[in-house]
Amino acid sequence: MTNPPTRSKRNNDAAPSEPPRRAMRTRSMAALLPHISRPVFRKQSPAAVQVMTDWPDIVGPHLAGMTVPRRLSAGTLTVACRGPVAMELQHLAPTVIARINTTCGQGVVKRLKMVQDLTAAPRASTAAPRRPPPPPVQIDDMPDGPLKDALSRLGGWLNAGRDR
Repeated sequence: MTNPPTRSKRNNDAAPSEPPRRAMRTRSMAALLPHISRPVFRKQSPAAVQVMTDWPDIVGPHLAGMTVPRRLSAGTLTVACRGPVAMELQHLAPTVIARINTTCGQGVVKRLKMVQDLTAAPRASTAAPRRPPPPPVQIDDMPDGPLKDALSRLGGWLNAGRDR
């Protein structure tokens, strides 16, 4: 008497006919968001990102043109400065810290650390000179109004782009 052949636990020959059950279940965005944002927030906290993006609004255009926030770690914001701006920023430090904490939350920044950096120079404007607007396109089968005016101006810009 022989025993029937045993089945292995893995059957590599059979392909799955449908996706796993868990993939077919709908999940809310709130359930997925922590898994997506966790690796990003390990690199930089949301407060640091907000300080970096809102820097011109926090310190004003004059200082924002000559300073660049580099790093926020353990309550210390490292700011790259050019030349004598570091001294000006040192005198304005309590005000800047208060404005950052008002914008991002209390206790985010406790002190500023200024670092001399020649690359923190004001960025040169690379904006192209403005061209005069092209003549609008005629639209005959539409009643007069703001929509017709906007569409005719848009058509003029589209024709000008096509002519290049």
